[in-house]
Amino acid sequence: MRITELFDRGEFVVTAEVGPPKGIHLEHLVDEAKTYLSGITAVNVTDNQSSVMRTSTLATCVAMKNAGLNPIYQATCRDRNRLALQSDLLGAAAMGIDNILCLTGDHTRMGDHPGAKPVFDLDSVSLLYAASQLEKGVDLAGIELVGEPPKFAKGAVVSPISDSVDAQLAKMERKVMAGADYFQTQAVFEPEKFIQFMERAKQFGKPVQLGVIIPKSVGMCKFMNNNVAGVHVPDEMLDELRADKEKTKAGITGVEIAARIIRECRPYCQGVHIMALGWEAKVPALLELAGI
Repeated sequence: MRITELFDRGEFVVTAEVGPPKGIHLEHLVDEAKTYLSGITAVNVTDNQSSVMRTSTLATCVAMKNAGLNPIYQATCRDRNRLALQSDLLGAAAMGIDNILCLTGDHTRMGDHPGAKPVFDLDSVSLLYAASQLEKGVDLAGIELVGEPPKFAKGAVVSPISDSVDAQLAKMERKVMAGADYFQTQAVFEPEKFIQFMERAKQFGKPVQLGVIIPKSVGMCKFMNNNVAGVHVPDEMLDELRADKEKTKAGITGVEIAARIIRECRPYCQGVHIMALGWEAKVPALLELAGI
């Protein structure tokens, strides 16, 4: 099911994110997703996240779909040119995978193959446009497709806590013009800034899912502050994580923080996207505490 159908019905859409393994065995990943994520709307499958080589995203999406889950195929422009990207989008549609998220992708120097040659033939905006063209029955070369064209729920990403909100809004507008149907945000730890952003972003009339990460430790949060653009964990949350080390280690504090962020932001967004980063088992407790 395309998640845009749920947005159109006014439902609060909950998605979560999983990363394919660095190997060929998908059983454990699929079993965990079925156990902890079966109650949510859809499951994002990352595409060589952080430029670390992993099993094919498309293959993992197919495994998720065969297991009864609703996958969102993340497509990044870092590793493939426009031929391969369009081919993979058509392949996803052929396999019944019609939810996509279009990303530019992290540079290869960040990952485990820093010498790999990055492609970046397209970026996230032009990839959205390519998907929109495929929906019209033509490819980027203007050549007609054979048979019925695909229909996607085309997602994009925005960073509401960026240092330059105006730049993010301008990028969001370009993505809307290119065909974005919905947005997922970078992780939010400052609800007041998210709310201010959403007051300005509502002009575009597109559903936005709040991005949430369960903070695992002070060290993890400091790493994000120093290395992840558009993410800032404030000092008071770091103090919360320091207050009871055993509670933090067990994930209780992180779940409490994430649930509080969801509760504060829920009136201003149309869904939530959870980046559990290996803590998928805590997603049900998080949603319960958040009142979802």
